[in-house]
Amino acid sequence: MSDKQKTLKSDISFNGKGLHTGSIVSVTVKPAKENTGIIFVRVDLDGSPQIKAIADNVSDTSRSTTIECGEAKVTTIEHLMAAFYGTGIDNAYVEVDGPELPIMDGSAAEFVAKILEAGVVDQNALREYYIITERLSYSLQEKNIELAIYPDEDYKVNINVDFNSNIIGMQYAAIDSVDEIVQDIAPCRTFVFMHDILPLLDHNLIKGGDIDNAIVIVEKELPIEQIDKIREITNNKNIEVNSSGYLNNTELRFDNEIARHKLLDLVGDLFLIGCRVKGKIFASRPGHYANVEFAKIVRRQMKKDMAKPKYRYDINAVPHFNINDIKKLLPHRSPFLLVDKIMHLESDNIVGIKNVTMDEPFFVGHFPEEPVMPGVLIVEAMAQCGGVLVLANVDEPSLYSTYFLKIDQVKFKRKVVPGDTLVFILKLTEPIRRGIVSMEAKAYVGDVLATEALLVAQVVKTK
Repeated sequence: MSDKQKTLKSDISFNGKGLHTGSIVSVTVKPAKENTGIIFVRVDLDGSPQIKAIADNVSDTSRSTTIECGEAKVTTIEHLMAAFYGTGIDNAYVEVDGPELPIMDGSAAEFVAKILEAGVVDQNALREYYIITERLSYSLQEKNIELAIYPDEDYKVNINVDFNSNIIGMQYAAIDSVDEIVQDIAPCRTFVFMHDILPLLDHNLIKGGDIDNAIVIVEKELPIEQIDKIREITNNKNIEVNSSGYLNNTELRFDNEIARHKLLDLVGDLFLIGCRVKGKIFASRPGHYANVEFAKIVRRQMKKDMAKPKYRYDINAVPHFNINDIKKLLPHRSPFLLVDKIMHLESDNIVGIKNVTMDEPFFVGHFPEEPVMPGVLIVEAMAQCGGVLVLANVDEPSLYSTYFLKIDQVKFKRKVVPGDTLVFILKLTEPIRRGIVSMEAKAYVGDVLATEALLVAQVVKTK
């Protein structure tokens, strides 16, 4: 379910007016290394503070999506985030010299065009998807808003909108794959009802809005003085309402462009989950607030799931290495051989098992009335498992030993007692160089994380 992470081949730049501030803003998007994610950088502020594009950093969703960290904030990020999702960009720095991204033509089309012109490149690290395994949902019953995501092997979105509008009616839009975003969703423009324009202007908003970057919907006939006021504010004497209920004979790019734009916003807002997902999304009457709250729900569940072991131990499975195989690789012997079998082994990861029984010699003194496996021995057992990972890939492993160089970020989260089965899951955090091995190690009892640590060891030829 994984492929390579992606970033831009080269920098891209664009500028334009912010929808709400009306200020001219310049933006440069730069490639970023693996596992960076999307980072916004306010280059106009002292120290160029950074804001990671995740739902936890959202501070406002009143008219667009705003992320904030400390004194730095960037608003109207949803269209660019959707462009990143649709074009496959996982890692990028977005350098912006103001508090708001430019609205461009009200869609994500120009962002997409710039990204594709620069090119998208694969990176070395694999892309990890969050795979939905159970239904997650969010609703605001008083507004008939509901969002839900279900398990699916791809990324799919179904959306319906209903503004009680005679002009728009009830609209529906859907995609069955990320590949459809670029052509079918990115070109769809933002929209506003005519009766909302004057209040927005009165509240010092949409200073950068005009009929070229938004679809303006007119529900009912307007007094001439209101039209004249809008003509004056926009410095456009040609503004008029056509018979279809849109300003100035606006030609829709799709019959359901309104629904498609709401889908665009949803894709951009849900990228604030912080990674790509495999799941089918259903949304009824979504908006930025609901989108972000839903993204937070998914993030919380994702964090819970990440704490669970990715490997499920099957007691009936045939081990990759049994105890006699392990003794051929490790010099340890009873009572200090702390790995019973290896269930899974690849070049950069391993899964080992330790069955903890009351016969362990350390339980005699640790502790007579409350037997608890010493934490240092759990760490040692993880290290022995890591030793198997390393020595299984060398010729004549009996000629080598592995020694600790460093143990970092050790956390003990659960007691290990007689009757427990420890499942050790280790993976290399970087390639082995000059005999130095760096590993992320976790020990589970069932689905519960018992111990975790970062281990660094050295492989030494001893004979």
